[in-house]
Amino acid sequence: MPLPRNENPLVIAHRGASYAVAEHTLPAYLAAIETGADGLECDVRLTRDGHLVCVHDRTVNRTSNGTGIVSELDLSGLRQLDFLSWHDDLPRTTGELLTDSPYLSGVAPDRLDVNRSTVLTLETLLAVVADAGRPLKLLIETKHPTRYGGLVEKELVRLLKRFGWAGDLDSGPAAHHADAELHAAAHPVTIMSFAPVALRRIRLLAPSIPLALLMRRWTSVRRDGSLPTGVSIGGPGVRLLRSDPDYVELAHAAGNRVYCWTVDQLADVELVRSLGIDAIITNRPAMVAGELRGTRP
Repeated sequence: MPLPRNENPLVIAHRGASYAVAEHTLPAYLAAIETGADGLECDVRLTRDGHLVCVHDRTVNRTSNGTGIVSELDLSGLRQLDFLSWHDDLPRTTGELLTDSPYLSGVAPDRLDVNRSTVLTLETLLAVVADAGRPLKLLIETKHPTRYGGLVEKELVRLLKRFGWAGDLDSGPAAHHADAELHAAAHPVTIMSFAPVALRRIRLLAPSIPLALLMRRWTSVRRDGSLPTGVSIGGPGVRLLRSDPDYVELAHAAGNRVYCWTVDQLADVELVRSLGIDAIITNRPAMVAGELRGTRP
């Protein structure tokens, strides 16, 4: 069923408010919530002892004061590293975010790490989303290739079930597309990946979770707006939409939504808004939200 043009794109904070605060840290996500982001985005990797942590790179070298491959480290070792202070341009409000954010008022202490500069676990981020006091989307990207293969998706679904976010939806022939579309729009979690095989695993383990296929380049199959079976969101980089702006209309005609990454320049914000994009993934959620809502200074 074709989708109508979208006039009010969601603002999704890419790795948190990562332009201002060190990416994938709890302060970065609290800053994004404070500035009015509609949702958060994170990357997840599996540690040696089976914990999902929010780290983009294969190693911790760039984003911490340590070195090593994430999959070869255990959680206790990662918690000895500082993931916050490498970012030089922390805002003046960071201290308040560390101690007094209203978005932590309902979160049980044992669900949050005491040291907010340490590695962020997905469990902690899920707790923040669950207790935020307003609806928030969470986009979770599984990173591949990885030595643990399908264990990443298996652990991810297990964790989502603990939060009640992996329940089954009737996905058989009798399911109505409109019902599935409404469910996807209301679901707090979307799983994303550049790897179609990772999305197939999620579809088998938890058919009701919305899925997004990320794209760095066009293929002849996907350029027409089509997506793999069970995937309802296309995720092109903004460079692709600059080169082929008709993609959004084609995807909507095929019944698929479009989430674009990573949109940090005002000219690109205006471009993707003019195309009727469904969600803007950005390192600068305050700036993008201000531009879309007419509140930017």
